Amino acid sequence: MTLSLAGRTLDPAPQPVPVRSGGFGGVQGLETYLRDEAVDLIVDATHPFARRISANAGAAGEAAGIPVLRLERFGWDESDGDRWTRVPSVRAAVEALGDVPRRVFLAIGRQEAKAFDAAPQHRYLVRSVDPVVPPLDAPDVDYILARGPFAVEAEVELLKRHETDVVVAKNSGGEATYGKIVAARILGLPVVLIERAAESDGNRAGTVEEALPLIDHLLASGRKRGV
Repeated sequence: MTLSLAGRTLDPAPQPVPVRSGGFGGVQGLETYLRDEAVDLIVDATHPFARRISANAGAAGEAAGIPVLRLERFGWDESDGDRWTRVPSVRAAVEALGDVPRRVFLAIGRQEAKAFDAAPQHRYLVRSVDPVVPPLDAPDVDYILARGPFAVEAEVELLKRHETDVVVAKNSGGEATYGKIVAARILGLPVVLIERAAESDGNRAGTVEEALPLIDHLLASGRKRGV
């Protein structure tokens, strides 16, 4: 088993298996790697919003004749007290903030944070694992470097301390970053929630527990076919 990381996080968490970091050179490069390493199965466990990586994994697996299992945690569901505005993209999230200046907690990671330069009237608190480079050009921006999980109590305190008006987040699902959603609900704050793109067909699992028997099944099917 080999764990492949995109290499975008400067200091990834330690892992108990062999790790490679960095891209493969697109679909063709990944296909070559799969063949050279005699890979039997791809488990695509990339971030729910890393669509290009998932698309490349699917295309390379098909070209190499290797099954692909998409492991993608479920998105969050709206609960009583939530004030969500669901949007389909980061650009739509920028527009959803409106023209009136607001204090925005921006919790979408670093890669697309620059899009909010298009709305410089707002005051931003940007949280990410690694620094936002280059930083935003908007005139009033603070940065927090932190890695989840984030406790609800700490998130409530953070939003209060920065007098937050609105939270912008991606519907990534999972427990590690759900605290900000709960905190917004507790404080009655609106959330602009960026939704995922439509799911593709194929082998899918929402949890590791669901994935394990599917992995066994796909490997056994491959051995029967002589893959």
